[in-house]
Amino acid sequence: MPKDKDIPGDEQAGPLMADVAVLAGVAISTVSRALANPGRVNEKTRIRIDAAAKQLGYTPNAMARGLRVGKSNIIMIVLPGSLYYGASQIVPQVLHAINTALLRSGYTLLIANLARDEPSERHILNLAYSGTVRGTIILSSKLPELEGRSLAGAGLPIVSMLLDMSASGVPSVVTNDREAVRDATADLIRLGHRRFFYLAGPDGNYHDVERFGGVLEALQMAGLPEAAVVRSGGKLDYQQGFEIGLQGADDFMALAEKPTAVIATSDDMAISFMSKLKGMGISIPDELSIVSFDGSPVCAFCSPPLSTIEQPAEEMGGAAVELLLQAIEKGNGPQATRRVIPSRLIVRDSMAAPPSSAHGAERSPVYSPRG
Repeated sequence: MPKDKDIPGDEQAGPLMADVAVLAGVAISTVSRALANPGRVNEKTRIRIDAAAKQLGYTPNAMARGLRVGKSNIIMIVLPGSLYYGASQIVPQVLHAINTALLRSGYTLLIANLARDEPSERHILNLAYSGTVRGTIILSSKLPELEGRSLAGAGLPIVSMLLDMSASGVPSVVTNDREAVRDATADLIRLGHRRFFYLAGPDGNYHDVERFGGVLEALQMAGLPEAAVVRSGGKLDYQQGFEIGLQGADDFMALAEKPTAVIATSDDMAISFMSKLKGMGISIPDELSIVSFDGSPVCAFCSPPLSTIEQPAEEMGGAAVELLLQAIEKGNGPQATRRVIPSRLIVRDSMAAPPSSAHGAERSPVYSPRG
């Protein structure tokens, strides 16, 4: 079969773009356009080229194509989903931190998506395989895969942020979700709380598994049974955090024996939960303490101010950029790395000792958080 000599670096074993062109009966330039920008090729031709590429097992080499067109200074960021309707408020902070770090190093940030539906996944993969971008940071979600292509196969350096994918060979920057929630739950236990209500993210989600695991560890360490925590939610995505909180408020009010402390796995959930319960006449923190996760600035302006576990957005963003630029400079990517940057609990007025009837002692007027 003919060899595609126009693309440096495509001399490795395996099918080449020219092979796809021959099988599809089109010019090499048409194959290149179809794979990089499908909208520029008519549908019938694109389908024929896609079929030929799949039959041959051809994977375009984005890094090789980048050598032909010149090295890109664009870094693509892949978001977990829509920023609307209460997407985790940590995302804008992370974007700002990543953008600041990239600008200092002469790179430009490209936001690849505002959804993770099929058209968005195709667009992300087209950017990756076309040589448009130099590397990718993916936020709190799995790598895009569609129609036989995966972001992992594009030949680009990738760093995962907020989701640990180091076991799959993807360098990852995360925080200590489990330990941070365990310590916050332990603080509530020290205050005298013995019954808990947990506002959950989607079942099986990395963050929810880690954070709920922290609650269970704290209960075990205190000699409390797993039944001491009631779990609400588990069906909706984090982007629907406000809705999770509203539904959780209904679940809470339906309980015959009500917990005295709430642990929410995102600020959005806690904010809507607290707002609805206050409207139902529940006094916070006199009747119910609440702590959440993310550290959104808005928490300081809630009524009462919301205690939250603050994720180190700036530090994590800088670390993700550092790992990615190291991979770009090395050319062949780094060994899988897992970098953990600790979160910190910010204690505000939403946390207090439970009512005296809940644990048989007077409520302590002063709470000193862990040092």
